[in-house]
Amino acid sequence: MTVKNGRRWNHNIHYHPRILGAVPDGAKYALDVGCGEGMLARELRQAVPHVTGIDLHAPSIEQAREYPDDVDYIVGDFLTHPFEPASFDLIASVATLHHMDAATGLARMRDLLRPGGVLAIVGLARSTMPNDLPRDLAGVVVGSVHRAVRGNWKHSSPTVWPPPVTYAQMRALAAEILPGSQYRRHLLLRYSIIWRKPQD
Repeated sequence: MTVKNGRRWNHNIHYHPRILGAVPDGAKYALDVGCGEGMLARELRQAVPHVTGIDLHAPSIEQAREYPDDVDYIVGDFLTHPFEPASFDLIASVATLHHMDAATGLARMRDLLRPGGVLAIVGLARSTMPNDLPRDLAGVVVGSVHRAVRGNWKHSSPTVWPPPVTYAQMRALAAEILPGSQYRRHLLLRYSIIWRKPQD
């Protein structure tokens, strides 16, 4: 793994500010779905008093627990772990949704949010040709420049490729399951979804 200037960078880390900027005022409880070794969870902990990270990959959770923080790390399946419904003010997920059935994952995140809570996702989807080709080519060029300047940190968590759902399908799922959500396609081969759960 390559790290320049003492700071990690990759396509996922590049969009962490998108997640951090979505933390709602007064948030007390946050959940990081697919937290890996906990980099985003630790960043969230700077803004949220109680942060839980969950991941199926036990070695990654072991790495996360080596850091001196008070994040609660869980080895487990986000879809079946017995979280209390409507118990989080923020649910974050980076490069995780394509590891599960996307519709099931979105619905589970929605149900675990408190009214007024925010769901913030950065994910990978599958390109469709020729529609996505120009954007993908631009993303490859820009990504290469970033890697040359910043390096490229490679995580040790399992990967899934190609993603099972296309960008167009993800946009449609977000509109169906999270009405009013903000879906955005990003240049560096990622999309984001930001959604605030309506108040009761």
